Amino acid sequence: MKAILVIGLLALCSFFWVNIPIPFVVPKGFPPPVYNFNKNPVTKAGFDLGRKLFYDGKLSIDGNFPCSSCHQQFAAFATYEHRLSHGFNSQFSYRNAPALFNLAWQREFHWDGGINNLEVQPLAPMLDPHEMAESLPHVIGKLRADKQYSALFSKAFGSPGISSQRILRALTQFTVSLVSADSKYDRVKRGEAAFSQYEKPGYEIFQQKCAGCHKEPLFTDLSYRNTGMEVDSTLKDYGRMRITGRKEDSLKFKVPSLRNVYLTFPYGHDGRFNTLSDVLEHYNTGIVQSATLDSSLRKGIPLSDNDKFYLIQFLGTLTDSFFVGNPLFRDPGQNRR
Repeated sequence: MKAILVIGLLALCSFFWVNIPIPFVVPKGFPPPVYNFNKNPVTKAGFDLGRKLFYDGKLSIDGNFPCSSCHQQFAAFATYEHRLSHGFNSQFSYRNAPALFNLAWQREFHWDGGINNLEVQPLAPMLDPHEMAESLPHVIGKLRADKQYSALFSKAFGSPGISSQRILRALTQFTVSLVSADSKYDRVKRGEAAFSQYEKPGYEIFQQKCAGCHKEPLFTDLSYRNTGMEVDSTLKDYGRMRITGRKEDSLKFKVPSLRNVYLTFPYGHDGRFNTLSDVLEHYNTGIVQSATLDSSLRKGIPLSDNDKFYLIQFLGTLTDSFFVGNPLFRDPGQNRR
C-alpha cells in the first residue's frame, strides 16, 4: 500500500510543479533499495521528463523505436509476444527484453549483468545498432532543437541545458519509480485477501520447489544460474561468461523475477518458451546436463500434472493489475487524448 501512496503523491503533485524530491517509500515486506536516491532524487519534474523521454522516438535513429517499443506497460514493461527485442531496420537482438519494475533493488542489469549502474543502462539499447541505433551527440542535438524539451530540462534540473548525464538521470527517475507491489499475493501478505483453493496449494509447492531461486518478495535472488537450457545454435549466447570471461559462468543468466509472469511471455533469456507450462516441463524433464549446471537442478525439479496446475494458479496471483494500468506510467501522449 505504501507504494500506492507514493504514486498518489505523484498524482497530487501533477496539479502544480514543485521541484522537490518525492520520497521513495519501500513496500511492506520489501528489503531496503540499493539504488542511491541521494545522488539522483526523484522529483515531479524529473519523473515527467523521464517518462516523456522513455516514450519518445527521438532517442532512436529513425524515430520509430523509443524505449517503450520493447518495454510495453501492459506487458509489465516487457515485450509482448516477441521472442527477441526488435529495432532499427527490422533487426533483432539476441535476447528477450526483460520486464522493467522494482529496479531500485537491483545492482546489475541485463540477463548477463553487463550493466552495473541503472543510470547508464539506457545507453546499451540506445547505441546498439540492432536496437535504437543512435549516438549521444545526435540525440542531444534533436532534443536541443525542441523548445519544449529545453523548458522541461530547465524545470527538472534547475538550470538550462541538455546533456547526456541529464538525459540518463531523467530516464532513471522514471524507471526507478516503476514499483510493482500490489498483486493479489501482496494483498494476501498484507491480510487483505486470501488465496483460493487452487492458489494456496500452488504457493506451498512454490515454496518447496521454486523459492530457492525465486526468493520472496522480489521473486528473484538476482543470482546468475545455468538452468539447463541448451545453447541456441544460431544465437550462441553463453550468458554471464560474455561479461566475465570465466568458463565457470558459461550459460549462466540472471534469475528473472516471477512477478507479473502471466504478462511477460515468451520466457527465458532468448524467449524460447511460449507458455508457463513449457517452462515447468523444462524443469521437469528438459534439463540439459553440463559442467556449469546449477547444483540444485542436477536431478531436475520433479513436477506432477497436479503440481504444474497448482503452480500456474499461484503464479497468476503475482499479476499487478494496478501497475500495468497505472496512468502515471502511461505514454504522456495517451493521457492527452
